[in-house]
Amino acid sequence: MNSQILAVTQRIIERSKPTREAYLARISEAADQGPVRAHLSCGNQAHAYAAMGDDKGTLADGRAPNIGIISAYNDMLSAHKPYEHYPDIIREVARAQRATAQVAGGVPAMCDGVTQGQPGMELSLFSRDTIALAAAIGMSHNCFDAALYMGVCDKIVPGLIMAAAAYGHVPTVFIPAGPMTSGITNDEKSKVRQKFATGEISRRELMESEMKAYHGQGTCTFYGTANSNQMLMEIMGMHLPGASFVNPGTELRDALTREATKRALQITAFGNEYTPVGAILNEKAFVNGIVGLMATGGSTNLVLHLPAMARAAGIILDLQDFSDISDVVPLLAKVYPNGLADVNHFHAAGGLGYLVGELLSAGLLHEDVKTVAGTGLSLYTKEPKLRDGVLTFVDADRETVNDRIVRPASDPFQKSGGLKELKGNIGRGVMKVSAVKPEHHVVEAKARIFHDQHDVKTAFQNGEFTEDTVVVVRFQGPRANGMPELHSLTPTLAVLQDRGLKVALVTDGRMSGASGKVPACIHVSPEAATGGPIAKLRDGDLVRVDAVEGTLQVLEDRFETREVVTADLSANTVGMGRELFETFRRNAGPATEGACSLY
Repeated sequence: MNSQILAVTQRIIERSKPTREAYLARISEAADQGPVRAHLSCGNQAHAYAAMGDDKGTLADGRAPNIGIISAYNDMLSAHKPYEHYPDIIREVARAQRATAQVAGGVPAMCDGVTQGQPGMELSLFSRDTIALAAAIGMSHNCFDAALYMGVCDKIVPGLIMAAAAYGHVPTVFIPAGPMTSGITNDEKSKVRQKFATGEISRRELMESEMKAYHGQGTCTFYGTANSNQMLMEIMGMHLPGASFVNPGTELRDALTREATKRALQITAFGNEYTPVGAILNEKAFVNGIVGLMATGGSTNLVLHLPAMARAAGIILDLQDFSDISDVVPLLAKVYPNGLADVNHFHAAGGLGYLVGELLSAGLLHEDVKTVAGTGLSLYTKEPKLRDGVLTFVDADRETVNDRIVRPASDPFQKSGGLKELKGNIGRGVMKVSAVKPEHHVVEAKARIFHDQHDVKTAFQNGEFTEDTVVVVRFQGPRANGMPELHSLTPTLAVLQDRGLKVALVTDGRMSGASGKVPACIHVSPEAATGGPIAKLRDGDLVRVDAVEGTLQVLEDRFETREVVTADLSANTVGMGRELFETFRRNAGPATEGACSLY
């Protein structure tokens, strides 16, 4: 094992010892009570089984496992539409195994692609905590010997993991839905957006382009948060091997859903392979997840979500952990916005089976972990195949099929990963550097201060950006307005960069997993709404954003003595359901700890 990976792992173990021990004791006590339905009264059980038709007898007998299904199905999200008929498949497989399955509950799942730049985006981050609560309510019926979680996109997977960890004694398998087939290239889509930002094309032309990019069922094909989530679930052992990037509507996709159901039944307390999810979600699994994030140039949103997910399992992560891991993990994948390929091309070039094999061989992943497939991460160097209608797992290729998309650890795209922690007298933040050219890793320029992303676009349209600029968009943190993504600024800032200006973004808000070539120091903490130093910045301040040295500095005398600026945030509290989320805003923690309102 790489010595730095081992050191970071040990640091996390020591830091987390009190909370992790308390967590393990709690789930061990729950497991010792045995199959949960035995403790329900006859009246309790009759309510639970009333609608189950021919399965009533099996449920009432209590001698076979019952699976609880938590689903994020809706047909507002292309990624979640495939889940519509999964419960039917799961119930059919369970019956064939002389077991049962019930939909325990549904959870909300919103699409950030729809709400980008809109008031609804201010509910986005807190939808993660809402999903955790909703899933916990579904599981609270306490009728389930195993659980299947179905969710894909941005906040959905983190919220589901938080709920699964809360029921850590229950064996759990996550079932993906897969990416949509490839449409127009992501690079072409990006160029069209930039042309629209400069007024070169009409809205009709923009709409035609977008509809060619987002055209069917499945996740968006760029490597944003949704697909980073799927990588994460596989490398942390929560998916079956090779399951993440199989397209919806295929025989292999359905076969993997059937196999996930069988596997969930095999790892219950009724059998000999009892594997509670709390045992899978340990310190080594989270380190493996961070390694995967760095090796693939994954979404910065996971830097926000992983600490919240880990805390649900009694594990405490810090930004320094991400930065130290990034320093020693090479970038092995080039997937848009970090390259021209999409996730389908990545999967075809070798995908996660090849990548896990490379990282294991390089001593960068913990092999000695429990997974839903069994013990040992080497199980995830295999990939699923259908042979004569039978699902089998075969060794993945040990050679890359396309070294422009996936490379061996001995010849990476970059020697270090895709993330850098920046810290200084403005606060602590992170930058995704994997898609940023080296000549843009350091920007030193005067600041322009904004409190609303729309004002940045207005200033751009008015021709106000004529020199190198550090664009500061503050009062965008979780306490201020729910920490919306500012992805809609990407085309605007990219145009300025293409004009030859040095430009960077500094914000206490978030960027999308699709944030690209413009250097953006995001998640700056403490946030402006809590009096963080970012609230002391003024127009014209000289600011240095340095992803080489990892610094975020205001180069002005007596900066620390300034009074913080306040802002009228009342408009963020009403309309579009925002009034219902005041409790979340008021109780949200700092971005460095996951911006969670639940703990």
